[in-house]
Amino acid sequence: QSVIAFGCLMSDMWLGEFDCVSPEVFRSALQKRYPAFRNRTQQDAQEFLICVLNELHEALKVRAQLFERRCVTNAKASRGSVSETSIITQLFEGQLSYEITCLECKTTTERPESFTVLSLPVPSKKACSLEDCLKCFFQQDTLTWNNQIHCSWCGTKQDAVVKGTITKAPQIIIFHLKRFEWQDKHKGKLSTTIRYPLSNLDLSPYAALPFCRDAEYSLCAVVNHSGFLDDGHYTAFCEHSVTKNWYSFDDEQVTEIPNSSVQSDAAYLLFY
Repeated sequence: QSVIAFGCLMSDMWLGEFDCVSPEVFRSALQKRYPAFRNRTQQDAQEFLICVLNELHEALKVRAQLFERRCVTNAKASRGSVSETSIITQLFEGQLSYEITCLECKTTTERPESFTVLSLPVPSKKACSLEDCLKCFFQQDTLTWNNQIHCSWCGTKQDAVVKGTITKAPQIIIFHLKRFEWQDKHKGKLSTTIRYPLSNLDLSPYAALPFCRDAEYSLCAVVNHSGFLDDGHYTAFCEHSVTKNWYSFDDEQVTEIPNSSVQSDAAYLLFY
């Protein structure tokens, strides 16, 4: 039901027969699968986005049979595994590889991890850039105390260093700016001004060769959050894929805006 409602919503938007289109039917269909969205209180846009992507993937996925040929003593055997793909994974799914090095024996292991949204820390309370957020996310980190790894070579828990790189860059990459954080036992919001480019975002410094090819991105949408944790308002800026003009979506008000207005102090989700 939800994927059909989403398709109808897209059709209504692109047909252009109405000044504005309400997503209420789609939201009603989605909340049957995700009870957290049944009430009328404000929900987190990033959590909602992940639920939407998961729901569309589950409805549109195709099972593909993958075969790996392995040599077995005195015989050859084929071993099959099942992979599920969809238009969602094709557009939004990327992959990170975390390189983890034990500080005791210096053994390094790699841990792959798929993602559809990258949640970036905000390293300043006043002002910073998206580049600063990316550098903070991809910097080498030390795992100690409760975060120690179990080193299979040492056979015990050990301190380690970990560093992530992009091994597969998605066609559309989504950044979640972590504006909500714990402050003195209460969760507050960072109102940091974060500068982000409209074009020529280069991810090659954070990608492993040869995966850094075609790693430049242009901004196509922004989700803004104004207000506080439990009392706020969401708006969006979206670039028209054909005309390349930018539009502001604020409830029933849809207005064209200049490129200079796309930079927002309230930016929460960035789509490149």
